[in-house]
Amino acid sequence: MRLKIFLVILSLILVFVAGCIQGDSNSGLYYGNTSSLSNSNTSSNGEISGKCYHVVDGDTIDVEGVGRVRFVGVNTPERGQSGYAEAKEFVKSRCLYKTVSLDVDDKKQHDKYDRTLAVVYVDGMNLNQELLKKGYAEIMFIPPSEFNPYSWS
Repeated sequence: MRLKIFLVILSLILVFVAGCIQGDSNSGLYYGNTSSLSNSNTSSNGEISGKCYHVVDGDTIDVEGVGRVRFVGVNTPERGQSGYAEAKEFVKSRCLYKTVSLDVDDKKQHDKYDRTLAVVYVDGMNLNQELLKKGYAEIMFIPPSEFNPYSWS
């Protein structure tokens, strides 16, 4: 009887661990390789897509089915700094409640806060690049990265 209980518990643990490795599409949390995410909403500009349901600030958004996304290669002002409200409002006006496409950084898919690092596309426009061009962001290149933000300006 104890062996049977042990095997059931072991099976549940293995199922849980396998789910964490592949990702839990209900929670929007993913562990491991983001390229293994299956999302029927793909775009020619990005690997995965989803609706932006929250704008955290000028360089961070929340996307359905993905979770928190950090715009790779750029940095906008933080809360309390000059330009914060303008950068956040620009991103809100471009992507809030819209479908965004994400080109996830193949060399480093998550930052130290477990946010997905990506170039964000809205209506075919590279929003990371637009933040730089409009003066809402500065380049923030942290290797390794497949993207060269210096080529966007």
